[in-house]
Amino acid sequence: MLVPVFTLKLNHRILPRMVALGKYDGTHPCLAAATQAGKVFIHNPHARGQHVSANRMMQSSQDSDISLLNINQGVSCLTAGVLNPQLGYDCLLVGTQTNLLAYDVYNNSDLFYREVTGDNVRSLALCDFDGDGKKELLVGSEDFDIRVFKEDEIVAEMSETETITALSPMYGSRFGYALSNGTVGVYDKTARYWRIKSKNHAMSIHAFDLNSDGVCELITGWSNGKVDARSDRTGEVIFKDNFASSIAGVVEGDYRMDGNTQLICCSVDGEVRGYLPGSQEMKGNLMDASVEQDLIRELSQKKQNLLLELRNYEENSKQADLSAQVNEADGQRGVIPANTQLQTALSVNLGSDSQAAHVELCISTSNDTMIRAVLIFAEGIFEGESHVVHPSLQNLSGRIQVPLTPPKDVPVDLHIKAFVGYRSSTQFHVFELTRQLPRFSMYALSSPDSATEPLSFVNFTISERVQRVVMWLNQSFLLPEDAELQSAPFQVCFTSLRDAGQLCIKIKPNGEISISTDDIDLAGDIIQSMASFLAIEDLQVEADFPAYFEELRKVLVKVDEFHTVHQKLTADMADHSNLIRSMLVRAEDSRLMGDMRNMKKRYVELYDLNRDLLNEYKICCTNHTELLNNLKSVNQAIQRAGQLRVGKPKTQVITACRDAIRNNNLNMLFRIMRVGTASS
Repeated sequence: MLVPVFTLKLNHRILPRMVALGKYDGTHPCLAAATQAGKVFIHNPHARGQHVSANRMMQSSQDSDISLLNINQGVSCLTAGVLNPQLGYDCLLVGTQTNLLAYDVYNNSDLFYREVTGDNVRSLALCDFDGDGKKELLVGSEDFDIRVFKEDEIVAEMSETETITALSPMYGSRFGYALSNGTVGVYDKTARYWRIKSKNHAMSIHAFDLNSDGVCELITGWSNGKVDARSDRTGEVIFKDNFASSIAGVVEGDYRMDGNTQLICCSVDGEVRGYLPGSQEMKGNLMDASVEQDLIRELSQKKQNLLLELRNYEENSKQADLSAQVNEADGQRGVIPANTQLQTALSVNLGSDSQAAHVELCISTSNDTMIRAVLIFAEGIFEGESHVVHPSLQNLSGRIQVPLTPPKDVPVDLHIKAFVGYRSSTQFHVFELTRQLPRFSMYALSSPDSATEPLSFVNFTISERVQRVVMWLNQSFLLPEDAELQSAPFQVCFTSLRDAGQLCIKIKPNGEISISTDDIDLAGDIIQSMASFLAIEDLQVEADFPAYFEELRKVLVKVDEFHTVHQKLTADMADHSNLIRSMLVRAEDSRLMGDMRNMKKRYVELYDLNRDLLNEYKICCTNHTELLNNLKSVNQAIQRAGQLRVGKPKTQVITACRDAIRNNNLNMLFRIMRVGTASS
């Protein structure tokens, strides 16, 4: 139970996810938040009436506790922290689409202002992921992945179903996450403890120990104004409150300076509430009507469910008695046989003229009972994560086929609920089971002679029994039951159901394995999957992807061109700025001397120079966007080269590739990507 201890109403609207708390003088906690028109306000209730010297920051005319910081660009992120421990106080970090400002609030001065390049990162957090006492970097991206970086190496990767919008460290290796589709949950390392999904969006998540048990709960601020706290172990809601508008941010700090750390929630309309964990006595006294009503509503719902279940049992009992007295016609039977089973099978369907190739899930009963409806929950396959099949009465049967087309190569758990009964039953028995869809289920086994083997390949050698590799193949692909893979040498070929791309895996008796595919991402996924299954800690490979490497070479040439253009444009804009400054002084001199003719002439020239400067800025922005896109492609190429290796060779490849790019040695870069090392 959290107890509200203060409420503020600030006369400024707050941008979502743009809230930070810091001690900008080393003593007094202040709330900073981004607002509209490229400004950041700083609320300091501990130094009322303090004069603010004119620079970036100025006093608000509406509130003596608030100072306004002019950024003059749209703010895209905001945080506070210690940059220089010797200063002894926090600085404010403000990010825009193209720049990063580090600001000394206490001295009202810029610490630095830098142009930065962005990527598809949406959220960051530091967490001791591997339990070694040092924190790793968690990165949530727009491509639905949570990646864990230990220095330059990706040590873990978890695939989600939507963009990761927030990450929050909790306890040890446990961390919370939020997705753009309304999902929040908790991971412990790579294992997901729990998740829930809401029709609203999680605007902010934060870890806070509200019951003083030494373990943080996950606090979530929602787009509908609700704030809730959930158990880190089960996801059960143990506290909730409501604001009049969407939550903008959740932070914590001793805002009242009374020695207690408050949980502080801010809404977009400027309402701020502080909460403290309540004592047992306070919890009893503060059990308000809304909490009691929620409890009554929950118990009433349980009662209704139990009554409905009892009614169904009674109805089925009547049908059973009736069926014992009359002939066993379909319309007279209610209770299905006790030995009824629900069976599932997965297979590859190559499609037809009217239907694309897909994986097919077949659900059937073991006798003459009918499947009235099927409900399937699966992440990342169906829109909304669930799919319902409800045949008409005329098409009822004991067998239902469901097409599946997973967009990514990740293993997926299919949670199936089937309603089973007879054709005229009014009550149905619910069967529940879970079936895992293999990681590479979207690849159909094909004949080695039926397609041309890809030119791109990865070669490596492992010291494992062939039977273990065959076990991995059976677990990761949908192989026909009559497929015979017993001893090396052998070759298996697959065709992608997505784009008809070819994949061939060859295994020799000496443990040498060759993977041929033109898709470098697929090759990396196969190597990581195989290494995980076989518990391979370090794996060096030889790889060649001619078409991909040629495209990368073109991208690197473009990066050089964009860098050159950027430097030239920056220099030209600096020259124009200096010329404008000089021209303005001369124009003002002419005005003061009454020389209207020269003044007019110089202001016309100023107008032309300003127009040229604006055009150069537009070109510079376009060039910057293209440069970012190409740099992103280069970074992805380095990560893909790393994904082809495991353990130390993976780290070495990533580091060596970055060194080669830093030294502008493209030939060395491609050698490292191919053989995994810079040495000849």
